[in-house]
Amino acid sequence: MTQENKDLLMKLLQQHKALGVSDQIDFDKFYLYSIITHSTAIEGSTVTEVEAQLLFDEGITSSKRTMLEQQMNLDLKVAYDYGREWIKQHEPITVDWLVLLASKVMARTGSEYHSIGGDFSAAKGELRKLNVTAGTGGKSYLAYQKVPARLAAFCEELNQRRKAIDPTDVAAVYDLSFWAHFELVTIHPWADGNGRTCRLLMNLLQWEFDVLPTKVLKEDKAEYIQALIDTRESEDLNVFLNCMARHHCQHLQTDIDQFIKSVASDLVDKQDLKRKMVDKWSIKPSLAEKMVDIMEYVADKDQITTEAIVSHFGFNPTTAKRYLRQLTEFGYLEAHGGNKNRMYTKK
Repeated sequence: MTQENKDLLMKLLQQHKALGVSDQIDFDKFYLYSIITHSTAIEGSTVTEVEAQLLFDEGITSSKRTMLEQQMNLDLKVAYDYGREWIKQHEPITVDWLVLLASKVMARTGSEYHSIGGDFSAAKGELRKLNVTAGTGGKSYLAYQKVPARLAAFCEELNQRRKAIDPTDVAAVYDLSFWAHFELVTIHPWADGNGRTCRLLMNLLQWEFDVLPTKVLKEDKAEYIQALIDTRESEDLNVFLNCMARHHCQHLQTDIDQFIKSVASDLVDKQDLKRKMVDKWSIKPSLAEKMVDIMEYVADKDQITTEAIVSHFGFNPTTAKRYLRQLTEFGYLEAHGGNKNRMYTKK
């Protein structure tokens, strides 16, 4: 990915961690449910995140959705649960293992195929024995006879990259996972389930190296698919790497904004907010108390200025500007205008 995307990604990940967004109760569970729901939505499922939660946690099906859609989500949930446990072992990724992974993705919804190349089952994750194209009139994928050898070569290179990577280089970990996604979907080993399985592999590699997994939202579908097409046509992997990095940054920013709003909306409990500032952002208690006072002061105001803070609290202008700048960096306020006439509004 470009240096610009790398810098933004690192900044957002650091803020995400500093705020403690991932420390919320059941964050990991609901984040996973969101990944699964959107991955199946890209393939046509209309199951919502709330419906998926009821399906996964309570076994409650929705009368508004087809059984096929709900089975797609159940299958992918099983595949993610299996994959997350398996990847912790850091075992080599093989063709047989990818077949097993695909069989879990397609267990309830995979079809039996009878082709000139032979019979095979998508439900068993078996490699395709027919040729396929990327949609009607689209570019043909690799001839099916070449898939096994190409897939074996992919596994070998992937395992070499996994061994060689510096796990502390977060951007490199994301690039590796995006590369694996693109390479596998380009080989297109299966007659069905390629997208879900490739996104699953991408996420498993991210979990393996302990970075926050990437979501591909249904709203991203058009740009995501176009990036795959453009990357193949231009033979420039950076097209896809940067597309995925941008989307991940957008989703991180959304999570951060939503978290900040949830915290800022509960200003009645000043001690709780002060504690969050001290514990999460390593702010000195005395400074945190002043910043909470400022947030309480601006809670019912459309906009404020440095002069207003100086007048109300008796701070000198330099101190007032520093507090407002920090609250802006933490995402509580938004700055408008230049230094001489700068105003602040609540986010």
